[in-house]
Amino acid sequence: MDSIPDMDDSSNSAERTIQNHNLIMSTGGMMMNSSGLASSGVTLAASASSPTSSSSPGSSSRYENQKRRDWNTFGQYLKNHRPPLSLSRCSGAHVLEFLRYLDQFGKTKVHTPICPFYGHPNPPAPCPCPLRQAWGSLDALIGRLRAAFEENGGKPEANPFGARAVRLYLREVRDLQSKARGISYEKKKRKRPPLPQQQLPLPPQHPPPPGASCQ
Repeated sequence: MDSIPDMDDSSNSAERTIQNHNLIMSTGGMMMNSSGLASSGVTLAASASSPTSSSSPGSSSRYENQKRRDWNTFGQYLKNHRPPLSLSRCSGAHVLEFLRYLDQFGKTKVHTPICPFYGHPNPPAPCPCPLRQAWGSLDALIGRLRAAFEENGGKPEANPFGARAVRLYLREVRDLQSKARGISYEKKKRKRPPLPQQQLPLPPQHPPPPGASCQ
């Protein structure tokens, strides 16, 4: 099986290589083998935002290349599904199967509630808790696949990557990992510097007209 790297949200360069073997993987009603899904590779990035007009050409190119690889990988997953699936029959439930399949290649330690390091952002010792795909990586992957679906002729209202079940699953993964890892995924609001107080100009004072008397 070719390499299936996973990038944690705390590191944009970490990769994990899964060596070639002939073992057939079975996950939730689908059969994946070494010549199937994994051969196209899956690289999960930690940012779900698409490139904007202000992005550099290199950044845009990397995003497009990654999106193309992700789309090809998902297409291979559909072919290897038992029974095989066409894109038109793909639903949010199949997207969830795909995300759960990817968990076996994760590199993010997610502590269980009975682990002494549950909620500890920097565990002082190793533990047997499972490795999972980081929430940020999955969120980014779904963002790219959702865009690729519509770019390849899919209708927005039929986009399985935008299904409510997928959104709820990502939210559950975020909350679970946030508690288990003792970190917050909430975006920090940037504090705006206080605006300088503008002093109103004083009205001009005119001298009294000649002959005027002060009372």
